[in-house]
Amino acid sequence: MSGFGALVARELRRAWAAGGLTLPIAFFLLVAVLFPFAVGPEPKLLARIGGGVIWAAALLAALLPVERLVAPDLESGVLDQLAVRGWNDASVAAAKIVGHWLGFAPALLLACAVASGLLGLSLEQALAAGVSLAVGTPGLAALGVATAALTAGLRGAGAVAGLVMLPFAVPLLIFGAGAMGNDPSAVKLLGAVSLLLVAGCPFVAGAAMRMGRG
Repeated sequence: MSGFGALVARELRRAWAAGGLTLPIAFFLLVAVLFPFAVGPEPKLLARIGGGVIWAAALLAALLPVERLVAPDLESGVLDQLAVRGWNDASVAAAKIVGHWLGFAPALLLACAVASGLLGLSLEQALAAGVSLAVGTPGLAALGVATAALTAGLRGAGAVAGLVMLPFAVPLLIFGAGAMGNDPSAVKLLGAVSLLLVAGCPFVAGAAMRMGRG
């Protein structure tokens, strides 16, 4: 296994260790269960707003693991050891993004199928939700790692992470929810935003980790 692959595998193991991703997925499903109690069980209403509910729940669930993505490695000196071994910070951040996405996205897609049923979405809408999450979650994972790097070591990092991450995630939320409607360009725009985040966030996260080590 290559060095990059080993880093990705390590991140994947950490993601699932001690049920680390159980809480975000449980939170995602809990929102889908509770939302009909808040707005009423009217099927047409739930079908109309279900896409937005799924994306809002996915975005908030993605915030929950942010504190464990970078801060533990910064505090334990793992990032220092990787730097001494010649690892570029942006490459380490890219491995964290891939590992985080592999640990988070498949479980979220499975949970999306359950949530679609709870919200009474049609098969077509459920498939559209799955496609939009598959396209948008790489961007969410990249944004999560960048946010984790920027807030690592700060007091109250969890609350700060929300303030940092949510404004940048708004385009994903808008185009992700729009991709479930009748707008064919929404998926393309969602993919463009996700690709932009995947391309840029490793450098932002790498720079933040380098500053954190200093």
